[in-house]
Order: sequence, then C-alpha cells, then structure tokens
Amino acid sequence: MKLKILMFATIGVLAAQPAWAANVSVTDAWARATMPGQKVSGAYMQIQSDADARLVGVSSPAVPRVEVHEMKMDGDVMRMREVQAIDLPKGKTVSLQPGGFHIMLMNLPKPIAAGEIIPLTLTVESGGKRQTVEVKAEARDAMGSGAMSHPPMQHHH
Repeated sequence: MKLKILMFATIGVLAAQPAWAANVSVTDAWARATMPGQKVSGAYMQIQSDADARLVGVSSPAVPRVEVHEMKMDGDVMRMREVQAIDLPKGKTVSLQPGGFHIMLMNLPKPIAAGEIIPLTLTVESGGKRQTVEVKAEARDAMGSGAMSHPPMQHHH
C-alpha cells in the first residue's frame, strides 16, 4: 500500500512540473556590416525548435535597440514592420533572411565591421515558459566578403 501511495505521489509531482523548454538550435547567424554613419543593420539566421515555440524578443549588449521585423510585398510596395513574435513550428527551420523576417539592429553606437561578432540573446516561448538562446552573429559586408558570403537581397512577392 505504501508503495502505491508513493508511486501516485511521484506521478503527481512529475505532472505538476512545468513543461520542458523547447530545444532551439540556431545556425548560419550573420549580421550585415555597416558604413560609417549608418545607424541600422540587420541580423539573419536559421532557427529550428523541437517543440512548437515562438521567437518573442531579441536583445544585444552591443546594440541599444533590437526589434524583430518582417518585410513583405503590399501590392507593388515592399513594406517593413515590427512583429511581436515569429512562430517556430516543431521540427521546421524558420529562415530569418533579407526580404523576409529579420532582426533589426538600431541606433548603432558605431559601425559594424566585416568579421566582427555581434552577440544576440533570443527570447523563445514554448509551453508557457520563456528561455533565452545565446547567438553570435558574424558581420558580413554587402558584397559578401568577410568569413562567409550570403545571398543577395531577395524581395518576395
């Protein structure tokens, strides 16, 4: 009898524990290098989660203001707007890329040089819990030099 009570008590404790955080992986993180006087840049990456999750925020110790944005066509005009979250469906890779969802680095205190590392902290929500994911985005210049090249700006219709 004691064993059954102990077993049910253990199951009850396990059931009361909050859901485990999603396992989120980030690959190919990069930021666009800037010219002197340029106060904004973008950061891009591939994000995958093993559970349904949402990217709900981004911050950086190197950049005063960081926002999550989306670019999309509105008729014949490409429009950019801030979004509150980006869905990260279980098992699917979500691309943050030029011409789509991306991270805006704003009010830059100094230019970002090709090869520089920009630290980013992603805030991801899954199962009612928030967790952070540390990312290091390497700066690449607009011509694709730096450590790695990247695709040209793409406008999706």
